[in-house]
Amino acid sequence: MAHVSPVEVEKSLKGIDYPAKKDDLIKHAKQQGASQDVLETLKELPEENFKSPIDVSKAIGEIDRP
Repeated sequence: MAHVSPVEVEKSLKGIDYPAKKDDLIKHAKQQGASQDVLETLKELPEENFKSPIDVSKAIGEIDRP
C-alpha cells in the first residue's frame, strides 16, 4: 500500500459532504486532483458510510496495520 499522510487525504477530501460512501470519497478526491497514492489508499477503504474526516482517518489507520 502507498503510504500517505492523513493530512494529504484530508486535503483531497476538502469540501466533501458527510456522510459519504467510499465511492463518493474516491470521486471527490479525483475531482480535487488527488495523487495516485491518495486514490489507491481510498480504494482500500472498507465499503461503508463515513460520517466525518475522523472516520476516514481511522479507517486508513486500520489499513496501515500489518
